[in-house]
Amino acid sequence: MENRDFLAEWHPQWGVLLAWPHPDTDWADNLEAAETCYAEIVSAISHRENVLLLCHDAPHQAHIATVLSTQTYRPERVHFVQVPYNDTWARDFGFITVMRDGKPLLLDFTFNAWGGKFGAEQDNAVNQQLAALPLLQHNTLKTHTLVMEGGSLETDGQGTLLTTEICLLNPNRNPTLDRTAIEAELRQTLGVTRILWLAHGHLEGDDTDAHIDTLARFADADSIVYMSCTDSADSHYPALQAMQTELQALRQANGEPYRLFPIPMPEAIYAEGRRLPASYVNFLIINGAVLLPVYADECFDPVAIEQMRAAFPQHEIIPIDCRALIAQNGSLHCITMQIPQEVVSV
Repeated sequence: MENRDFLAEWHPQWGVLLAWPHPDTDWADNLEAAETCYAEIVSAISHRENVLLLCHDAPHQAHIATVLSTQTYRPERVHFVQVPYNDTWARDFGFITVMRDGKPLLLDFTFNAWGGKFGAEQDNAVNQQLAALPLLQHNTLKTHTLVMEGGSLETDGQGTLLTTEICLLNPNRNPTLDRTAIEAELRQTLGVTRILWLAHGHLEGDDTDAHIDTLARFADADSIVYMSCTDSADSHYPALQAMQTELQALRQANGEPYRLFPIPMPEAIYAEGRRLPASYVNFLIINGAVLLPVYADECFDPVAIEQMRAAFPQHEIIPIDCRALIAQNGSLHCITMQIPQEVVSV
């Protein structure tokens, strides 16, 4: 049997995949603010590693370069790719990297826009086009009929997968597969040996059906950062309290409990009377730093930063104002997909 290893996000990276917003998406009504946020993210990444940046065409690329020029970014580390895409949630349509017998294998799962909620034909074709790039063409890309999104999968890089029942067992993804079959697929494709399921936790306004990357994340192999709620009047309180109890009961492969770092929910953010799924847990780990989404919340932003510094003592914590992202029901981790250093041999 071939050896497969699903790499932790803190594994050394060549760079990060992003898809820049454009006027033909839902970003159109708030495009300037979204582009400012994207520019800050690209700039922060470029000081530590590369960015593989999707754009629509040459005029779009020229426009992006103009927006980026407002930042102190490293242009030589930004690699543009002109390709059609429906939307910008690279975490969920971007390829997932596992190591197979010492070499990277790029997994191209089927993306159906979180159960057919939106159009995704172009998004679902992106990985095939990326695999043909000179940067990536020496890799093997394996396309799967299994519907799966990167935001639903969290690993410690040592064979343990953390995920949620609400998402992976939802019949709008793989209706013919039960829990046993899903677990078998995860073990076979990702090479994981342990699967930890959370039965509770879901944010209002979340189109993803409770992606794990809004709820609980590994900080290292024995530590988990998670969203907490201490306000009993908040509608999320029962589910997040139940999730906390679940996390406290989880054990590492050696039988020890996990070190847990609770991060409070930000103050509720609404758009047109609808609550948005704002989460500090939707952070991105890059080489030597963590990009942390913040929401101009004077009360809870500082608490989130402090807790992240405790959970990631060897990393610089870089806050990024993500109010423009959460207005489209996602945040920082949702728009990014890390590319391990082994994938690009230059």
